[in-house]
Amino acid sequence: MLKVAGLKAGYGRTQVLFGIDLEVRAGEIVTIIGANGAGKTSTLRSISGLTQVYAGEIEFKGRPIRGLPPEEITRLGLAHCPEGRQILQRLTVEENLLAGYLPGRGRSFDEIRTEVYDMFPILRERRHSLASRMSGGQQQMLAIGRSLMATPELLMLDEPSLGLAPKIINQIFEIIIGLSKSGISLIVVEQNAAVALEIADYAYVIDAGRCSVEGGAHNVLNDPDLKAAYLGA
Repeated sequence: MLKVAGLKAGYGRTQVLFGIDLEVRAGEIVTIIGANGAGKTSTLRSISGLTQVYAGEIEFKGRPIRGLPPEEITRLGLAHCPEGRQILQRLTVEENLLAGYLPGRGRSFDEIRTEVYDMFPILRERRHSLASRMSGGQQQMLAIGRSLMATPELLMLDEPSLGLAPKIINQIFEIIIGLSKSGISLIVVEQNAAVALEIADYAYVIDAGRCSVEGGAHNVLNDPDLKAAYLGA
């Protein structure tokens, strides 16, 4: 589904990624963990065309996408739900969903919106409410729902549990599992490493802009050194 090789990227003259290699197979949940500032968000932004890539290759479904505009990458079936939700605060729930819809991908707005509302009933209840008046958990659901309006085959979620209460975090991760079962491949960048590793198939640990460890998620979860570094053991 996705292959990244030798990815070097940054912001202007400031390089933050120094050779990232990763793969996502169809139907997988892949998690990326690491310390703050390690390069996790920059990796997702580079894949989705939002960060300057200096070197390396990015292929989605066998097609090179490095250098393509973000909207074209999204139209190919790769969606990005950014850190901090970044919903349109002055628009309603339904207007946010409309902003995420991509015509021409074979499905109507009404059809996809109904699926999103079925997945997140609170969004249906509050469809005419301004996004700014929703709780943090509801805004995160809206952010994921807006990403799903693009009918992605691969969805990248950046810190979906950030700032949420434990009960809401559990709901968000149940939704992620449900998305995977529906056939969507996922990359999940997450500070809550223990929970992310529990639901993932494969894991990458990024340290200082490089992949320092990779492997089956449960193997990484049970690695004593990683437990000490990232899981508080």
